Amino acid sequence: MRRKPRGIRRLKPAPTKERRRSANYQAGLQAGYNQGLLAGQSSYQSLFEGTSIIIPSYNQVNYLRGCIDSIVDNTEQPHEIIVVDNASTDGTAEYLEQLDGQVRYRVLDQNYGFAGAVNMGLMMAKGTTMLILNNDTLVTDNWLGNLLICLHSDPAIGMVGPVTNYISGDQQIPVPYERIEDMPEFARLNNISDPKRWERTDRLPGFCLLFRRELWEQVGFLDEGFEFGNYEDDDYNIRTRLLGYSLIIARDTFIHHFGSVSIKALGDQLEQVNTRNMVYYMTKWNNPYAWIHQVHTSHSKPASLRVKGEIAFYPESVAVKGIGPQVYWIEQGSKRPIEGEWSGPVVRLPQVLLRSWPSADALPAVEAASKWHALHSVHFGASLHGQVASGLDGFLYYLENGTKRKIITEAAAVSWHLNERAKYPLTSEELQAMPEGLPLIPPVKLRQVL
Repeated sequence: MRRKPRGIRRLKPAPTKERRRSANYQAGLQAGYNQGLLAGQSSYQSLFEGTSIIIPSYNQVNYLRGCIDSIVDNTEQPHEIIVVDNASTDGTAEYLEQLDGQVRYRVLDQNYGFAGAVNMGLMMAKGTTMLILNNDTLVTDNWLGNLLICLHSDPAIGMVGPVTNYISGDQQIPVPYERIEDMPEFARLNNISDPKRWERTDRLPGFCLLFRRELWEQVGFLDEGFEFGNYEDDDYNIRTRLLGYSLIIARDTFIHHFGSVSIKALGDQLEQVNTRNMVYYMTKWNNPYAWIHQVHTSHSKPASLRVKGEIAFYPESVAVKGIGPQVYWIEQGSKRPIEGEWSGPVVRLPQVLLRSWPSADALPAVEAASKWHALHSVHFGASLHGQVASGLDGFLYYLENGTKRKIITEAAAVSWHLNERAKYPLTSEELQAMPEGLPLIPPVKLRQVL
């Protein structure tokens, strides 16, 4: 009997040398990637002894290119360059890609303004010092070294800025050059470190600001309520000075500033943006220098303020949260995680400031709600903690731990939902007899998840 022929068995061809080489390459590439990923994750929180130079940009790629080139040519100190771009349409993203790892960068999906871009850069920064730098600047010989010498000369110095050819305020100086080619020689002769040329000031514009990481951890992010640009640096100045830090102009350091190129590009919108930001600034602070004077004259230990940070000017008995869903109840200098569903108002805060409060025992949501609702009706008794009272001077006062804390503006009361609480009918004699605590200021507004 004849057997049926079996199907023909096809043998797989032996792998060629090229295929083996390609497979080995891909395996090695993947192994290297995995190793690098693990190394990056394990060192994510580690810092380096150097300066993170944060450059916000918007549609000025040629100025940005010149700025980065000047940093590369004139900066010997350890540093990293971080560029945060506000969704430019002029090829900025493509330029950053071509730098092939020379800078760290982030291209945002929309224009978050100067404050928004800087905040993203602050979050990305790994240096022990941080520097905010306009993209329309050219740095010069010895610039960063001189600024660092000034900053580290005194722990009470909060921020340092150079002099320049174009800026509002005391940092603008006359310059002899008319051509940009002649600028470096002028800067070289000027930039000789000299402590006698350091000058204390009330204001440092944000075109070039150097500060320690510790300052950012104490003050937090720039206020993104200032849209596009202008006044957010004034706001940061005030918040820094409230903590007892000084601001210094380092006249032994000159850099060139072409002058608000990005903000001027708004054209007809510039006046509207400037007016809106000025109104926001005045609504937030009213007279900020009066608050600085009050804090410095009534609080004899500014160093203790700096340790606590900006949360020293925040109230207790409020619910807050950071970037996650967890809500905390602020009480007795600590944050207590609320367990269960919280239906009351919550104030969003930057994560860097939320970390300033030490954690305490969890608080059941029912108990937290009871605490919150009790503050919305006047209760008479030995403890007035968490009550709001009005004074004959027109201010609202927050009564906390036996002190009266002046709520600096209506915006501050609204931001903490203190305007929703009943007003305790303290007499003027009772209010006068109560010791004065630190004033309450509004938290910053954030448009991003930082």
